[in-house]
Amino acid sequence: MAQKIKDHIQKSKWNRPTSPNTIHIMSSESYRSLGDVLRDVDAKSLVRSDFILIYGDVVSNINVTKALEEHKARRKLEKNVSVMTMIFKQAPPGHRTRCQEDDVITAVNSKTSRLLHYQKANRLKKFRFPMHVFNGSNDEIEIRHDLLDCHISICSPQVAELFTDNFDYQTRDDFVRGILVNEEILGNQIHMHVATDEYGARVTNLLTYEAVCSDVVRRWVYPLTPEMNFPDDDKGFCVHLRHNVYRGSEVSLGQGSVLEENVVIGRGTIIGKNCFISNTTIGHNCVIGDNVKLDQAHIWNDVTVGFEVEICRSVVCSNVEVKPGVKLNPHCVLAFNVTVGPNLSLPEGSVVSMHLPDEEEDDDEFSDDADVNHEPLKAKVKGYNPTEVGSEGVGYIWKGRAMQEDEEDDITHDMWGLSLKPQSRSESESEMSLCSQEEENRSISPQLDDAKVFQNEVLGTLQRGLEENIACDHLVLEINSLKYAYNITMKDVTQLTIKVILEMPLQQHGPDISSTHYGNSLVSLLKKWSQVFKNYIKRAIDHQNCLAVVEEFFTEHEALWPSLVKVLMTLYQLEVLAEEAVLHWFSQATSTDKAKRLRKHQGVQRFIKWLKEAEEESSGKED
Repeated sequence: MAQKIKDHIQKSKWNRPTSPNTIHIMSSESYRSLGDVLRDVDAKSLVRSDFILIYGDVVSNINVTKALEEHKARRKLEKNVSVMTMIFKQAPPGHRTRCQEDDVITAVNSKTSRLLHYQKANRLKKFRFPMHVFNGSNDEIEIRHDLLDCHISICSPQVAELFTDNFDYQTRDDFVRGILVNEEILGNQIHMHVATDEYGARVTNLLTYEAVCSDVVRRWVYPLTPEMNFPDDDKGFCVHLRHNVYRGSEVSLGQGSVLEENVVIGRGTIIGKNCFISNTTIGHNCVIGDNVKLDQAHIWNDVTVGFEVEICRSVVCSNVEVKPGVKLNPHCVLAFNVTVGPNLSLPEGSVVSMHLPDEEEDDDEFSDDADVNHEPLKAKVKGYNPTEVGSEGVGYIWKGRAMQEDEEDDITHDMWGLSLKPQSRSESESEMSLCSQEEENRSISPQLDDAKVFQNEVLGTLQRGLEENIACDHLVLEINSLKYAYNITMKDVTQLTIKVILEMPLQQHGPDISSTHYGNSLVSLLKKWSQVFKNYIKRAIDHQNCLAVVEEFFTEHEALWPSLVKVLMTLYQLEVLAEEAVLHWFSQATSTDKAKRLRKHQGVQRFIKWLKEAEEESSGKED
């Protein structure tokens, strides 16, 4: 891996003769931690001035100039007392870039920005702070749990020296704790700088990988956006289209396929017919079959996906083949060169790789039955299990090493972050586990809760807009900001906004409102907010999503059916819904009796007949 990193840096634009940077690469087989590297840096006297310490998995657009100026000013004023300035970003608890293993709580002097306490939260319900934090000259103290550690630190040359003097410092967190505990003895201090409008996050597991990829595609890390081709890769060129769709060169998109939003397609990729792709990244030279659904999928280079495949919130590495009829449930990972399928549904959290699974018998070679049937077992392991990877599958289900039975730690670590170890615990521990499990469930599957909160926020926004007569353009801006705050799709924005407006007359006048009164109230709202509708209902699929919400609402409120024709006519006259969309919706087959009876309602039948006649008249005039 070290050689691959060297080769990459040497071939990058940062190492060209025209680059203003001078790059020195250090590597050694003796490096086991950050502490080993910094001790070697100090021994070779490579750093004589302030430097920036940053991890290789950090993605950020933070301008450190202001933090660097503050750091230098403090060191000049206090004669090198401040040895480090840590950069944090405002991110409330539950923010998707805050992984559990990096969740911290801090105490800081609000006047001087001096860090007084730094502790990993680790799902704790109670925190203890040293008394000296609240004594002495610390007259204004802030306890903050709304900060994300960006793992970007501005360091003085003394940092490397302090690592040399303290061999128990292996990580940056060890260093921070050591400085804070021994502050009075060593006379050193750590300060912090909080970025508000900029982006910084570390990719430590697949959950943060998914979150950061999504933020890059959504342009939260500008100018680090896909079309900027920041690594200067020959294959990285792409164009930025509406709804954050990025298409590389030589991309082929089949008939009827939809790229909804937040989609990146690499160079030379071929996508078949009638595919639905949303919030997904696809690498170079991939082949996607017909009728494929990709939602929050991350597909790397040279991947082949067969027809009728569904991939949800999973990672597919390079040179993988997914046979027809395969379904990848959330949190699946297909490692390099594997094949799965056909007609297979991988359970949630499955990991398939080419590595042979570890066998417990191999670790117990000194037991009495270690030699019994040992060879047949190994031969069996080398074969691929068709029930796990499919009849044409190539690969093995990967399982992490089980933790020791006597291990006291209740938290296990996997590729998707921290999770609780299932085992019996005391009453207090069980209570804590329940709370932690609820938090974990919210962090892994936030869509349902976020959608409900988003709906309530939109309701409040529209009610305020009605009371204060706020312009439609301003309402759209507020709704769009809510979309990014709660991380929901454009489809959800459209459908939930429409649902809120349909329900407003019921909230204003009560559930017993007459059909006539409801229709008049709703038509007034539709006319007032027609520009809000037009902002979200533009494509053919948006029209169908809108009609699906209207149908769902009226099937649940049968007493209001007479007003449906007035609603459809108003939306048609306001040019929110197209004639073709309404006729297509009406002609679609339905699965429920209520929906069938709704279409047979006398008013709906008359409206559809009128639309068809109007269409025939217009086509006759054209002839």
